Amino acid sequence: MDSPQTPKPHIVCVPYPAQGHINPMMQLAKILRCMGFYITFVNSEYNHRRFIKSHGPEFVKGLPDFVYETIPDGLPPSDKDATQDIPMLCYSTRKTCYGPFKDLVLKLKSTENVPPISCIIADGIMGFAGKVAKDMGIPEIQLWTASVCGYVGYLQFDELVEQGMVPFKDEKEIDEALDLSLDWIKGMSNIRLRDLPSFIRVTSLEDILFEFLNSEARNCLKSSAVIINTFEDLEEEGLEVLRSYNPNIYTIGPLDLLGRHFPEKEKGFMSVGSSLWKNDPNCLTWLNKWEPNTVVYVNFGSITVMTAEHLREFAWGLANSKLPFLWIKRADIVAGDSEDLPQEFFDEIKDRGYITSWCMQEQVLSHPSVGVFLTHSGWNSTLEGIYAGVPMVCWPFFSDQHTNCRYVCANWGLGMEINQDVKRDEICELVTEMIKGEKGKEIRQKSLEWKKKAIKATDVGGSSYNNIHKLIKDVFSRHAI
Repeated sequence: MDSPQTPKPHIVCVPYPAQGHINPMMQLAKILRCMGFYITFVNSEYNHRRFIKSHGPEFVKGLPDFVYETIPDGLPPSDKDATQDIPMLCYSTRKTCYGPFKDLVLKLKSTENVPPISCIIADGIMGFAGKVAKDMGIPEIQLWTASVCGYVGYLQFDELVEQGMVPFKDEKEIDEALDLSLDWIKGMSNIRLRDLPSFIRVTSLEDILFEFLNSEARNCLKSSAVIINTFEDLEEEGLEVLRSYNPNIYTIGPLDLLGRHFPEKEKGFMSVGSSLWKNDPNCLTWLNKWEPNTVVYVNFGSITVMTAEHLREFAWGLANSKLPFLWIKRADIVAGDSEDLPQEFFDEIKDRGYITSWCMQEQVLSHPSVGVFLTHSGWNSTLEGIYAGVPMVCWPFFSDQHTNCRYVCANWGLGMEINQDVKRDEICELVTEMIKGEKGKEIRQKSLEWKKKAIKATDVGGSSYNNIHKLIKDVFSRHAI
């Protein structure tokens, strides 16, 4: 594809600066590198420092054809090892990042031995990067890192305003409306108001996240092409709706499964993936002790926070189940001050509970001993649960996690939902049912069926496999493969 005279085509990748967005963008960037592209991966300065803090300076050194660059996110400096305030981050990236990113692109264009930029891949909610591309005459496409069902949910925001349902008068009115059926929404089945992305629950249209996601989701569809980390069979209904806005939508997921066709994709990279936290490899050894399908795996992702009371309910629900469990418990999981669990709890779970702060989730979910995944229903976690064939118990926190949870439990038959006001008895009952009960067996069977469909989509000749090659041919370069 390239020769001494012909430089590699150069793609600049700009993820939204949070773990759940960096992961799929990194997976895509590594695959594209294997397909012959030169990659510039643009992190925020804050997350660049977190990478160094978690994995050392070697992590961000890059490779001859894969280079890390940074731009400021516009927020005050912080050394905290946690995801930043999401509303402020959304407001700040939109308001301040256009200039720094344009300067970076100009720098790349004038740097010796850096190939000319062929394309910018912007995260679907980093509209400023697409604007820089358009203003500079560089082809641009968007990567939507969340689900299609969630995306269709965001596209309802204007309609709900027009119908006079949003904004709400107060919290009481929101609570009363949550169970309202929205059966008029095209491309969404079995949906209630509570299942739409949570940013709809507002008392003012000036709410940062309502306004930000509403406009960014619509702008993303104006791109020349949109890549989505999903597969056709899973979200056929919603994809039809999105393609009525933009026919150039490429489903190429699950990206991690697609990556198996590129055995060289990790060559030169550190084994910790793109984690902003330090991974604990010992939890995988611990999992080896247990029989197949017996361990409860608990991980609420990188952003979810809960009250100290809810943390205690989860803890005692797991303890009372008497089942072995692996719990990924971030230091910042409790809102405000951290809440230490009592010694009595640790005495109860001795030898069958393993608690740590972060792990390589794909490896954990594919471990034979894991029998159920207690999750916040973020899209990466949901997709990883699907292609690992692991049943889910869902406790969505915010955003389109509510939509993903509804689809997992009501539409795809892959899990059961926990009441938002968590109680230990319910946790104990649900995880026990999933590991030992008849309903759990049914869901496990359904999970294995969906796993096969995910594998088929990414097999040679499958929809996702064909779509990435079509993407290269249609969008990036006629000479790329």
